Amino acid sequence: MPTRLIAVAMPVSALRTADAIEAARLRPLTRAAGLSLGDRACLALAIQRKAAVYTTDAAWKNLDLGIEVQVIR
Repeated sequence: MPTRLIAVAMPVSALRTADAIEAARLRPLTRAAGLSLGDRACLALAIQRKAAVYTTDAAWKNLDLGIEVQVIR
């Protein structure tokens, strides 16, 4: 595991069936922003866990998904 992830104690989460369904549901809501399946999986995990997301992709900030999006760059 990369040293930076260990240093911030970043948890690793498995993608569950409910998360995959949520990622699929997000496709039409995020298509205009050009989000990938990986992007949607990240957002789905955050939605399911009611967690904030941190990204360097400014397009995420314009999404209205009911979660906090922090652009870190």
